[in-house]
Amino acid sequence: RGARRAARGAAKRVAATASTSIQFIRGVNESTVPDVRLTRAKDGQNGAAYFTFAKPDVFEASAEMGEITGLYLIDEEGELTSTEVSCKFINGKPSAVEAKMSMRSAFEWDRFMRFMERYAEEQGLGFEKAKK
Repeated sequence: RGARRAARGAAKRVAATASTSIQFIRGVNESTVPDVRLTRAKDGQNGAAYFTFAKPDVFEASAEMGEITGLYLIDEEGELTSTEVSCKFINGKPSAVEAKMSMRSAFEWDRFMRFMERYAEEQGLGFEKAKK
């Protein structure tokens, strides 16, 4: 019984240290790490992030937890939201989720980048500039 309590306490501590999450259904974290492609206008005012989640968990969860309602990027600063989400199907079966996060100002871009820096650090990811 004591071991169970200790394990539960450890799980709570791990959950508390994770400060970022990506969700498609509110309250259901997506564990699949996406491929993210960024574009930005030369003047820095507009930009977009394109996410591709290959075989995401949400396909399993949506049967039990509900429908995909958007893309929610959650961190210690709050939440970034996009409703530009679509599913890709191969032979009638869901295979990927694609989402677009539009940023219409330098402030929105900087906020998104702060989220991505936290998310990348937690997931052990790196950033690679596009080759010209």
